[in-house]
Amino acid sequence: MKRLFTLLVFGWSLSAYAQQQAPAILTFKDAVKIGLENNVTLNQQKNQLEYTQINKTSSLLQLGPSVQANGSAYRNDGNSFNQNRGEVVNGVIDFVNGSVDANMPIFNGLRQVNSYRQANSANEAQLHQVNRSSQDVIRDVSNQFLLCMLDQQLIKINEENVNTQKVQYDQIKEQVELGSKAEADLYNQEYQLKNAELTLLRARNTYKNDKATLAITLQIDPLAFEVSLVDWDMNSVLIDSLSLDEMYTVAMDRRSDLKQAHYNEKATHFGYSSMKGRYMPSIYAGASYGSRYNYIYGDENRSFNDQFTKDNTQLSYGLSITIPIYNGLLYRAQAAQTKVTYENAKIQHKNVEVTVKSDVLRAFQNFSDAKTAYAASESQLRSAELAYKMEKERYDLGISDITQLTIINQAYIKAQGDFQNSKFTLMFQRLLINYAIGTLKFEDIP
Repeated sequence: MKRLFTLLVFGWSLSAYAQQQAPAILTFKDAVKIGLENNVTLNQQKNQLEYTQINKTSSLLQLGPSVQANGSAYRNDGNSFNQNRGEVVNGVIDFVNGSVDANMPIFNGLRQVNSYRQANSANEAQLHQVNRSSQDVIRDVSNQFLLCMLDQQLIKINEENVNTQKVQYDQIKEQVELGSKAEADLYNQEYQLKNAELTLLRARNTYKNDKATLAITLQIDPLAFEVSLVDWDMNSVLIDSLSLDEMYTVAMDRRSDLKQAHYNEKATHFGYSSMKGRYMPSIYAGASYGSRYNYIYGDENRSFNDQFTKDNTQLSYGLSITIPIYNGLLYRAQAAQTKVTYENAKIQHKNVEVTVKSDVLRAFQNFSDAKTAYAASESQLRSAELAYKMEKERYDLGISDITQLTIINQAYIKAQGDFQNSKFTLMFQRLLINYAIGTLKFEDIP
């Protein structure tokens, strides 16, 4: 009785452990959500966005005054000038100094204004970069997830084929034993069964490999999840009809990489304008208020309060002007460099415009092709299924031979695989339409 109880407890423990270790079911939407949270490139772009936001604020505040407080305390042993007496004193003197200084740019060739505009445009560009990187993640995860779903369907098809071939093998074996079928048919069917098992094994390995690729993208353990199927309304996809001109219009307005190129061009233009401002004079207003305390050893000293608040206070204010005359063409070289950056940004902007139009055209054509391929594969599957059923009946009646049945069965299996492939291709191409026109978002994932 004690041994029976121990075995029951052990069996229950194994069952509980197996349930704890069972892989979780990963939905399409959850996969995209995890990808958006864990993607390395996207998180790096978000960190860069934080910097551009801070830099934008800093550039704006630099248009105003800068204020700083200064303080020092030191000892001098030897000759030093004493402000209280107005004479040189030889001895040991302790000094305590303090001041508050303020500077305000009046005119500096609009350098600071253009620097703020540059920082603002750079922040806008980075914002669109983050948005496009998010769409890149959704596209990549969708492609890999749908590929895993296709692998699952192919595994299912091959499992059904293995079962069919096994049943067929058992039937032929009985018929050979009864003498109604040739032994060669049994050997042929045995080969078909072994080949189906090999195809199933390879399909399972392909699924594992594709799931591992998805796991790398999501930064999760590939053994901790299994991919779930998506309930996708194929009819709504098939009736979806966007004109090419509408797609062009939406893409030019919504593509984040195009907006990023636009703001990068603006940022480099303002950077070039800011650098050219160095050619012009700079005028600053400044003010300083401070005081000091002197303690002369071996002498009578006025108190700290008298010296620091009355005797030694000093207020200075005024304007300063700097006129660049000659610095070895340093400013000219720096301006030339920023101009090249600006010209390259213009070229890149133009290139992105062409790329956007090419992406839209390619996505439109691929989606149209995918819809046609889906309809064709659906018809092919119906035809292949009917042909297989008819050929199976002919073979069972002894009218057809095993070779013809094998050919028809292979065509049927291929038609099933082609249909599943066209189905998931159509689903992905529909997502690529939104990606090409720049409207792809997390809410689009079923």
